[in-house]
Amino acid sequence: MNNKITVSCTKKNLKQIRDFVTEYLAVYTLSDIQMNQIVLAVDEICANLIIHANNEDPSKSISLSITEKAGIVKFEIVDNGVAFRRSEYKEPNIEEHIRVGKKGGVGIALVNRIMDRVEFETTDRQNTCFLYKKIK
Repeated sequence: MNNKITVSCTKKNLKQIRDFVTEYLAVYTLSDIQMNQIVLAVDEICANLIIHANNEDPSKSISLSITEKAGIVKFEIVDNGVAFRRSEYKEPNIEEHIRVGKKGGVGIALVNRIMDRVEFETTDRQNTCFLYKKIK
């Protein structure tokens, strides 16, 4: 089974990424909710990288590889854009966002709630986001 996909940094490629994740996870007995949450989390990170880190520049690309070991699925998303500075990230108050009707800005908070572990790493212009999810 193919466990890696590379796409150019345009939003239209997000569907390809979602389909790839869905296809990979199809062999596991996940509920629709679990499946949708995992796909949403990966989609959110990829969208952020395409839009914010790479300014939707189609000459740039992002790669996603998925591996599973001992019941833990690891999503590894790599790009060469502007690094996400987790130290400068302040998690929004989602309830407050809903109350005031604010759109956007809650993606990473959502990913943190869905995934078991979220890590960001940067080395010489290459950024990697690792998402870990324990699956039964």
